[in-house]
Amino acid sequence: MKIEVFGPGCYRCQQVEKAVKEALAELNISAEVEKVTDMKRIVEAGIMPTPGLSIDGEVKSCGRIPDKEEIKNWITEKT
Repeated sequence: MKIEVFGPGCYRCQQVEKAVKEALAELNISAEVEKVTDMKRIVEAGIMPTPGLSIDGEVKSCGRIPDKEEIKNWITEKT
């Protein structure tokens, strides 16, 4: 499983990355978590506004900080 967090590295983007890592730890699931800060890749992924989150190439969220339970649901859907 590959999870991408899109954004320029702002506080909100960091919060999404933190929530993803906490959700993975609570579910005891291993996944590749990539922080994408390159604006070209962010735009190509269709993420406007940031922060954004995709799981296995499927955009799950953009422009907001999803809560940890929501992220856990998205992760379990993919397992």
